[in-house]
This record gives sequence, C-alpha cells and structure tokens, in this order.
Amino acid sequence: MAIKTVVTNRKAYHNYHIGESVEAGIVLTGTEIKSIRAGRVSLGDAYVKPEGGELWLLNAHIARYEAGSYMSHEPTRPRKLLLHRKQIDSLAGNIQEKGLTLVPLKLYIKDSIAKLEIALAKGKKMYDKREAIARRQTDREIGRAIKRHR
Repeated sequence: MAIKTVVTNRKAYHNYHIGESVEAGIVLTGTEIKSIRAGRVSLGDAYVKPEGGELWLLNAHIARYEAGSYMSHEPTRPRKLLLHRKQIDSLAGNIQEKGLTLVPLKLYIKDSIAKLEIALAKGKKMYDKREAIARRQTDREIGRAIKRHR
C-alpha cells in the first residue's frame, strides 16, 4: 500500500484542537485528480459541512489543470465526500451536539485513489494559540542549546 501525502492542512493544527479523525474518499473529475497528483492543492480555508445526509468539502482549492481543455473544473467547487452511512450520521451528530466542526487535515493518494483525512475539531482560543507558539519556540531554543554543547 503506497501512500503519498499531497498536502497537509497546517492551519488546522494551529487553529483547532484535533479529535477523532476519519479517512474519506472524494468525488473528483478527471482534471481534478491530475492537478492533485501534480500537488496543486490548498486546504487552508477548507471545511466539511453535512448537508442532506452527505458530507461536502467546501473551499478546497484544486488548481485548474493546464493541459486540460476549456471544459476544466471550477477550482473551489463543492466536492462530495464518500463515507459509510453510520460514519456520516455519527460525525453529523457530534457536530450538532458538542459544538465541534469537521476540518480536513490532509489529502493523500493511497493506491492511486485520492483520500482525505477529516477530523472532529474544537476551535482554539487566542491564548491557546499563543501558548502553543511559546512552547514551540522554547523547544527550538532547547534543541539549539543541546547542539551547541555537543
């Protein structure tokens, strides 16, 4: 099983406390999968919304394929996610009950099929973000100090 990570949503890890994650398939057109394989994808502002018993990926930007014709895809069109009915119902229930949201974490190609890892997430407060940045900075300084003393 060859897995090639195409893009990771680093913004999601900064803005949210990440909970349970699930792998989902995506309904794509031919030019979209070619752009994904070329790595021309952005998940920065993307989110997942339950609608009509289905999950939809919104605001994910998949660039137009240059070699495609004028009939190429719309870069930010809504894309349907493929999950089992029980998974969809469970995720939709968690969103409504607990005030969580669904965010895409990473897009990868698994055995020549594009998959999206989505997770239940709770928004971070501003002080949580500052704390995480400070912790990261102190870890870097400690690492540099250890390297200097070797």
